Amino acid sequence: MPTHRHFIIHKPYGYLSQFVCLLKKKKLLGELHHFPEGIMAIGRLDEDSEGLLLLTTDGRVSERIRSKTMEKEYYAQVDGLITEEAMALLQHGVEIGVRNTKYQTLPCQVFKLETAPTFPPRIKKLRDDRHGPTCWISVTLTEGKLRQVRKMTAAVGFPTLRLFRVRIGAIHLGALLAGEVIEVEQF
Repeated sequence: MPTHRHFIIHKPYGYLSQFVCLLKKKKLLGELHHFPEGIMAIGRLDEDSEGLLLLTTDGRVSERIRSKTMEKEYYAQVDGLITEEAMALLQHGVEIGVRNTKYQTLPCQVFKLETAPTFPPRIKKLRDDRHGPTCWISVTLTEGKLRQVRKMTAAVGFPTLRLFRVRIGAIHLGALLAGEVIEVEQF
C-alpha cells in the first residue's frame, strides 16, 4: 500500500496553485519547497489570492476535501463599507458567471469582521486610502467555483481587493507565514 504525503502551505500573493505552467515568468508552488512526485493542490487559489492551500499525493483525500461537505472560509477585504443588505444577498446566494454560464451560488455564511486581520502588507499595493474606505468580511462556502468569492462580492457591489483562505474544514491557516510549508501526517 503506497504511503501518501500531505502538506499545509500558506500560498503567497503572485503564485499559481500549480507545479507546471507553459507561461514564462510565472511563480509556481514548486519554488517554495521540494515536494514529492505526484503532489497535487487540493482546490486552488488564483494568482492574486493568498492563504491556506492543502497539497497531497492522495486523490481520494483531494476528492473528500473538495466535496460540498467541507467548509472553506475566506477573509475578503472589500471596496467600501459593506451593507447588511449586501451580506444578506451573499448569504442567500447570488448569480455569478462560471465558464460563460449563469450560476446561482449556494447559501453561505457571511459576516463583517469587527477588526481587520493582521496579515502583512501585500507586495503590490492595492490602492491609496484616498479612494475611500474598505472593510473585511468572512465568507464560508461549501463549494469552490473559479474566483467565486471575488465574483460574489462584485455581484453585490463590493468588489474584493484582497482575499485570504483562512480555513478548510478544521484546518486553520493560523500563524503560518507566506510561503511557509508544513508536512502533516493526515488531513
